[in-house]
Amino acid sequence: MHVAEVIRRKLADALAPEKLEVVDESALHAGHAGARPEGESHFRVLVVSKRFEGMGRVARQREVYRILVDEFAAGVHALALRTMTPDEDRPA
Repeated sequence: MHVAEVIRRKLADALAPEKLEVVDESALHAGHAGARPEGESHFRVLVVSKRFEGMGRVARQREVYRILVDEFAAGVHALALRTMTPDEDRPA
């Protein structure tokens, strides 16, 4: 299974998101620190979940990192995170 799919599954199971996007941006980081020749090291993630209500930005990101601790140990180098509640995702 590809790393993006593992990330998607784990976040979906743990956060029951209303919206979840996981994009592998590893090709954009080829040759940079942490980039692996086989890719699957840099991801952009958007998570919209009610579970983030009452949490600040840093607490939300820490929760995502906690959920994905095994993926970081296995070679994920970076996540560009956007974490929001459903109310924050609604148009103004």
